[in-house]
This record gives sequence, structure tokens and C-alpha cells, in this order.
Amino acid sequence: MKKGKGWLKPLALLSLTGALLVGCSSGNNASSGTPAPTQKPVEQVAPQATSTDDEKPVDGGTFTHSTTSDIVTINPIFGNDTASGDVMEYTQAYLYNRNPSFDLAVYPWSLAAELPKVSEDGLTYTIKMKNNAKWSDGTPITADDLIFTINAIKTPETGSPEITKYDKVKEMKKLDDYTVEIKLTQLYAPFAFGLMQKLAPAHVLKDVPFKELQAHSYGKDPAKTPTSGPFKWSEWKQKEFHVLDANPDYWGEKKPHIQKVVYKIYADQNTQVQALMKGDVDLVDSIPVTQLEAVKAKGTINISTEPGPSYEYFAFNFDKKNFPNNYGLFEGQKTRQAIAHAINRQGIIDNILKGTGKIMDAPFLPGTWADPGDAAVHYEYSAEKAKQLLKEDGWVAGSDGILAKDGNRFSFEFIFNSGNSRREQAAVVIQQNLKEIGIEAKPKALDFSALVDQYANPGKFQVLLLGWQLSDPDPDGISTFGKKAFPPGNNAGWYDNPKLDALWEKAVSTVKQEERAAIYKEVGKEISTNLPYVFMYQYGTPRGMTSRVKYKDEFKPVSMIPYGETFGFLNWWIDDTKK
Repeated sequence: MKKGKGWLKPLALLSLTGALLVGCSSGNNASSGTPAPTQKPVEQVAPQATSTDDEKPVDGGTFTHSTTSDIVTINPIFGNDTASGDVMEYTQAYLYNRNPSFDLAVYPWSLAAELPKVSEDGLTYTIKMKNNAKWSDGTPITADDLIFTINAIKTPETGSPEITKYDKVKEMKKLDDYTVEIKLTQLYAPFAFGLMQKLAPAHVLKDVPFKELQAHSYGKDPAKTPTSGPFKWSEWKQKEFHVLDANPDYWGEKKPHIQKVVYKIYADQNTQVQALMKGDVDLVDSIPVTQLEAVKAKGTINISTEPGPSYEYFAFNFDKKNFPNNYGLFEGQKTRQAIAHAINRQGIIDNILKGTGKIMDAPFLPGTWADPGDAAVHYEYSAEKAKQLLKEDGWVAGSDGILAKDGNRFSFEFIFNSGNSRREQAAVVIQQNLKEIGIEAKPKALDFSALVDQYANPGKFQVLLLGWQLSDPDPDGISTFGKKAFPPGNNAGWYDNPKLDALWEKAVSTVKQEERAAIYKEVGKEISTNLPYVFMYQYGTPRGMTSRVKYKDEFKPVSMIPYGETFGFLNWWIDDTKK
């Protein structure tokens, strides 16, 4: 892929293959500075540029981005679900951006003026910000916003799911209004990528106690939410749409051609795709594979089936309070392994995903440098092995055919987001697979924002069928599986494995990629043996975009980076003659 040029070209790139840093993040996986390409589970159909060199961008028009989920908040301290992230991509600027190769980058629309300067010992970062950036209410964006945001996230009382990104920050010093010096308590390889951060406005939130930040109206009320990006958040009609208008006073050197974005919410993927085919929306980033041929046949929609940095999981909850009689059903390692054997993951890939997926045995994308490969335990589909493991763990069939142990039936509810046809179909298979080994699994579809807010974030569920988009280009997974990430952090299932925590910590304490890779093999073995999740599969989400949306090749969507479907959006334009 070509890198940008001219004003698009990053002012500089931080290659993390050097001595200082070898990747990072708070999330889960991906790769180092210049990652090894992910294996291609399906035929690749690269997105095509939708303009020719002689076509000139025009200003104006409305772009409609569709979804099946509403946001939770666009406060960057808390917003970590996909829908909230989508709206923030338009409205909130990053301190540092990522380029298509997953490198840390400074663009004209980044809040940073240059890449961070790092001391020789790797413990001190000096960050210089642009001096012309402003919130949409006209207030300058300064070092105070950066310091406030990191302080809020790293403070446990805040309850930010991103806390592990900054928990090794020892102190921050404001050198001037636009320069901050950050000192770390220890060498921490992922820290640089943690600076791909959107900021919260100190002038709005500085007097709010940290423990009250999540309930504050900032991020939930458009009238009380000044934004830092090229679009203002003008209107939110819950469960229906968001309206984002281009900010006429946007500070960035590059202004958007498109003047309005409508983020439209549909009840399910089927109606969403119908809207795309009728021309009611411009972008659907998760077309069900069963409808792909029909969309292609339309002939006016550009399709991409490149795999993304996402995987599906079946997460166990280890907090006994979520079960009748405070009896944790998933205490036994053999029990969890039995469930992994019982679920026909390849069958789901073949029959529901139509081959557009790849089995995962650990939380590392296949083919990346941290992929543990055969070191991770693979659970082949086998009901007989599952039954044997359950028997060894003390489960016996009751009079109704359902297994029981210590007087407790093996019956639980697993929840997932409604409107997602892939998960709806997978849930039916999982239910049937588990029934065959004597387990009663009851699927329940919930509105996504309610699922996140009322169940996942507080850790109040029995089993969760959901997915992760790997938002940071580093394999560190302590913010997802570590004890320090208990709810409201990303460790929603209260998984506690001190051995694994120590390995995660060990892996980020060195900057040598080969050393980290060796440690991640140990991580892969331990986590696939102990199983906080059944790791299901990496999946691609076929994306469709109407031909009225125009962009040059260098600004085309990038599938392998989070929110890459709108990479280069400032440079896109609308050609209404194609409508």
C-alpha cells in the first residue's frame, strides 16, 4: 500500500522495530511497528480507489454511515465500544494517529506536533502538541487536556477501561502550554502506542470528582460535549441516528470535503443491507456473508472482504455471585476445556461465515509476530472428549439429562448483541453443541449498548458471546485478561490467573521483539490451557460502500487497522451524479 504524500504524508513515523520500542498496547494483539501481515483466511478483494486522477474533490454533501448499535459515550476516557468509537473517529482527534502499517504517526489532523522524544533509558517521553488546536467551543487544546486525560484514566476511582495503558506513569510535568514530559515507573514497551489517545476537555471536566466522571453528561449530551475533531456532534436521537456537522472553525490544516455525517442505527444487519442497496446509506461495514452475492449483483456498491483485526470469543464469568447458590459453573479447568471441545468452531466458520474466518486458540491474530502457533492448545471438535473431561471434573447426568454437580444443574445463560446475524446463528449452533454433552445453554440477545453498559462493564453475566477489535498494535493482553482490569475494566469475566499476569508483565518489560515473542508462546500455552474464553475465530466483515463516495487510492479504507474503514475520510468527497 502506498503511503501518503504531500500534506497527507506523516510528518514523521516512529518505527518500533528499533531499539526503543517493539510494539505495545493496552488491548490485545496485532504486531509491532511494522507488523507481519496477518494470514489471509479468504480470498482477498482489495478495495478499489473510486476516482481517477482527473477527478477533483468537491465540497458538500452528506455521508451516511450505518450501524446496528448505538453509542454508550463519546467521552474518550470511557468510550471503548465500536459504535462509540465510530462516532469519535469523526468528532474527536487523536494525540497521535496510526498509519496503514500500524506505525505511530503524526498527521496534519493529529494533536501532536511531532513524534514523542524518548530518553535513552526509555523511561521519559516528551510530547509536543500543536499550538493551534481548539475544541469546538473555541477553547484551546493544551497540555492541560493531555495531563487531565491521562490522570483520569490511570486513577482507579474513575473506572476507565483503559487504565492499564497508563498505570506505569509515575509523573507528568507541564513544560509549557503545549509540551508535557511523562516519566514511567519502569520500562514499558507498549507505552508509545498508548499515546494513540483522544483527549477529554479539562476545562469541562477538571472540577468533576474522578468517581463521578462516568455519569457526567460530557460524551452523552451533544449540547454539553465540545469536540476536538473536524466534526461537531450536533444531534443524537437514541436508537435512531446521530448528526455530525463539519466544524466551520476546525483548526486542522486539512478541512473535510464532506459537510455532514449521519450515523444511522438499524435494528439488524438485514435491514441495514437493504438500506445500502436502496442507496439510503453509504457505508455498511459488516455485510452478512449470506447477502454478499446479492450486494455484489447490485453493481453500484464497492465491496471489500479483507480480514480485519477482530476475533470472536465465548467468555466465562468467574464471579460466583452471577450464579444460583453462588456456585460458579466454570471453576473447573477441565469443564472449560470440555466446552472448547464441544463447540464446533470450524463448522461455524464453514457454514455461517462461509469460510471467511480462521480458528484462533489464543488471543493473538494468526500470522503476527506474537502468534504462539503450535504452542497454544488446539481443541478439536469432539463431543466424546468433552464428555470425558466433564466426567473427570465430577459432572453427572441428572434425571432430566442435564449434567449436575454438588446439587447444581449445568444450566446458564449466554448473552450477545441483537441484530448481529453472525452471532445469532452461531448462538444456535453453540446451544445445540452443548446440549449434546448435557449442558443447558440459553442464548439471549440484547441491545448492544445495554449489554455493554449493564452487563459487560459491571461484569454481571454468566457467559458472553462477543468479539474484540484489536485496537492497539501490540500483543499485550493484560488490559483484557489481567486482574488489574477487573470490571469496569475489560476483564469482564473476573478472570484471575497470577501466572498469566506475571507473563504479561514480563513481556512488556523488554523491548526486544524476539524475547517478547518467546514469552508470548508461554502466554499462548497458559491461556489456551486455562481458558478464560473459548477463543472462537478471527473473522472478516465484508464492507460495502456506495459508488457516490469518492477518494484517491492513497486515501482508501484500510481493513487491518481499527476503524480503518474511514481512514483518510477528510479527503473523501461525494459525487451525487452517481446516486
